[in-house]
Amino acid sequence: MPFDARRRALQAVLAITALALAVRLVGLGVRIFHWDEGRVAYWILRYHESGQFAYRPIVHGPFLFIVNDWVFSIPVLGASDFSARLIVAVVGGLLPLSAWLLRDHLRDAELVALAVVLAINPLLVYYSRFMRNDVLVGAFAFVALAMFVRALDRGDARLVYPAAAAMGLAFTTKENAVVYVLCYLGAGALLIDHRLFRAARSDRSVRQLVLRDWRTALAYHLQAWGGSVRRGIGLTAVHTVGALVAFFAVVTFFYAPRPELWTALAAPSRLPGVVEAATVGSWESFYSLWVAGSHQNHDYLPFLYDYLETLLYGAPFVLLFALVGFVADGYGDDGYRDIVAFATYWGAVSIVGYPIATDIRAPWAAVHAVIPLAVPAAVGIAAAARRVRETVRARAGDDPDTNGLLTPAAWTRPAALAALVLCAAAVGTVGANAAYANSASDAEAGEVIQWAQPENDLKDTLELVRGVVRANEGTDVLFVGTHTPGNPSDVRFYVANESTLQQPRPGGPSWHTRLPLPWYLERYDAEVTSTAPDASLPADPPPVVVAAGWDEDRVARELSGYERHRHDFRLWSDEIVVFVDESALERAREQGYV
Repeated sequence: MPFDARRRALQAVLAITALALAVRLVGLGVRIFHWDEGRVAYWILRYHESGQFAYRPIVHGPFLFIVNDWVFSIPVLGASDFSARLIVAVVGGLLPLSAWLLRDHLRDAELVALAVVLAINPLLVYYSRFMRNDVLVGAFAFVALAMFVRALDRGDARLVYPAAAAMGLAFTTKENAVVYVLCYLGAGALLIDHRLFRAARSDRSVRQLVLRDWRTALAYHLQAWGGSVRRGIGLTAVHTVGALVAFFAVVTFFYAPRPELWTALAAPSRLPGVVEAATVGSWESFYSLWVAGSHQNHDYLPFLYDYLETLLYGAPFVLLFALVGFVADGYGDDGYRDIVAFATYWGAVSIVGYPIATDIRAPWAAVHAVIPLAVPAAVGIAAAARRVRETVRARAGDDPDTNGLLTPAAWTRPAALAALVLCAAAVGTVGANAAYANSASDAEAGEVIQWAQPENDLKDTLELVRGVVRANEGTDVLFVGTHTPGNPSDVRFYVANESTLQQPRPGGPSWHTRLPLPWYLERYDAEVTSTAPDASLPADPPPVVVAAGWDEDRVARELSGYERHRHDFRLWSDEIVVFVDESALERAREQGYV
């Protein structure tokens, strides 16, 4: 392939990656935290303050805990909505660059198209601006696979080590990295069946010939590598062991409890116990909750329906062009390319499997199908572009009045098709970012946005709360305990002992109904208390009182001189009211805190 063409492809991939980073970083802290972001971020903040960490599978892997602890220590950043999401945005923004690792398998146009899909798909954009592990595990697993493919392409065993480290990082982000391995195995099995048996199914002699050719090719590569087949096998074993060491080194470092890890480094005799806790202990915790537990005890079809609905809403062109690319690639001179077929099978296995593996109906799970399907989608986009180009050239060549030149008329229909595709992709990306700052106001975006998202106006009210807390002495915030209407057993906001919030697990399930507010209140260093359900408010309530929407009138009757701020607390039919003492707010303004 011409050097200039390849260089232009690299330049395009780099430019697209820069655009992807910009799209993800600009306004990253604008949206108020989602319930799940607030839950995990609160415990990251606690670890940042105390230095104590132990793996808890309910909040997934330790990657964000360890890395965000470092990020929060950067003076110009500190702990904020922006800094908490920063590492996810950076990894998601750099993901298009991984397309370059597949340059021995994809044409230049396909490399650029792959980078574009990974850069602007609305689901990938939205959840790269979200403090969750899904984009992280998908990106690390994709890079690990691409790096491994690159190692095989170049016969360079050194690349196996960063591939193993990247896969180790995937395992430190979220437990469904195990599902990625299963998807790889499933896709690999389908690929082997495709390559070895489909063409030779009716002819045993042909199948034996194919198998013999594969054995011959394997022996050739081993001999070329090591000088002999035996030495090649030995080197392969050595590098496999080395790759496993790299993988477990990454896993052990992240999963090791703190401060026990630092103690063990100073006293090496304690290191085996820390390694065991990081590996065996973490596996047992993961298995007891996510495998042997009841989180996957749900009906399959409703979860599959929601999964497909999210894909159709958030990645319709990925699905369409993935199908086009898979079919078009099969008509090539050599049939399906391995990487295209593998990625297609991987994506298909993900669509079938994730409704089983996930524990809630959440749009972010669709990310795990979009990433592999981006490969055949890129092939489909490039094939469509070639078809457009050929059509334009054919029209120009068939018109005797043009002398082979491309006239405006020749461009009309192909240009309209290209414009439609690009506009649809751009609208999807713009829509994802528009919904980013207006999540709870767009019920139609529920296929992409998970329901536990407060409206963004609440963030303005929290800025008032922050100022009041800084100007106040004593208890700052009171949560009014309550029961969900029609469900007396469901207690909200009330925690009998606020000191239980210092360590997991906090205050029972009712504490979780406050999320994401604890993330903000902890950063404000607010002193928080609560009342039991149906109890009267104290005679001298704190300057900030938080109540459920259905308790607004009752609480208002017990307060005097408080202004009300009513907000959607979830995507549908769940509201809170924040009462702020007017005199306290005025003092905060006088002191310059508001």
